[in-house]
Amino acid sequence: MSQTQTARLMDGVGLARRIVEETSSKAAELARRVGVTPCLATVLVGEDPASVTYVRMKRARCAKAGIESRHVSLPATTTTAELVETLQSLSQDAGVHGILLQHPVGPHIDERAAFEAIAPEKDVDGVTMRSFGAMSFGLPGFASCTPGGIMRLLDEYEVDLAGQRAVVVGRSAILGKPVGMLLLARDATVTYCHSRTTDLAAIVQEADVVVAAVGRPRLVRGEDIKPGAVVIDAGYNPGNVGDVDFDTARTRARLITPVPGGVGPMTIAVLLAQTVDAASIQLGLAGR
Repeated sequence: MSQTQTARLMDGVGLARRIVEETSSKAAELARRVGVTPCLATVLVGEDPASVTYVRMKRARCAKAGIESRHVSLPATTTTAELVETLQSLSQDAGVHGILLQHPVGPHIDERAAFEAIAPEKDVDGVTMRSFGAMSFGLPGFASCTPGGIMRLLDEYEVDLAGQRAVVVGRSAILGKPVGMLLLARDATVTYCHSRTTDLAAIVQEADVVVAAVGRPRLVRGEDIKPGAVVIDAGYNPGNVGDVDFDTARTRARLITPVPGGVGPMTIAVLLAQTVDAASIQLGLAGR
């Protein structure tokens, strides 16, 4: 690809729509066979406007997919112990098949302790250490939703990762780290970068696949994208700006995700799909 060509956009909206349609069919079949509607419990601490919006969006998507949503709203003053108790109670509720703790939960709460209170079989957001371990070792479990969505996008556009150099910019426990492990499982050679990486540009310039997931607007410069590379921008910053300088990057990349419309829709689609899968497993119907 020459540097003056324009990258093909990776359409997360269309793919997410198809995944949700398939998920809806599976949910309806589950209800028909055993009379059970898959249920996702959402837990929100406080009233952060962005978090409130995200939860409302996820609940609306649940309704469209034929998934029941049960919402638990807790005050901002909720303690770690109280949140853990709530999550443990939902984990023990047979009527709940998946649990989503909307994060961040506030600086006074031990977020990791809260995540670990979610039963692994209901961890449809892939946030527990057990889920991460299972994913890393290729064992049954649920992947973190955004990394899972990224892998589905790469599959949709037939990106062969074997032998490719993949650079992940970001090291969060629910995005950067797990997507790197999923890429490694596909035989990519993975390099993790982060805010303290020396000479980030030089590393990005060698990447066949770039996954930007650091939460800093336009941190990855377009001119540093290797011609013909695949660029996945998992960042979302104010003003609909990603972590990659999109306008310049698209003149060099072969494939690139837009912001919005790329990774975001895939995250929710995978969440819904994993909720229905969790229900099938818990009801003993997986693979039947």
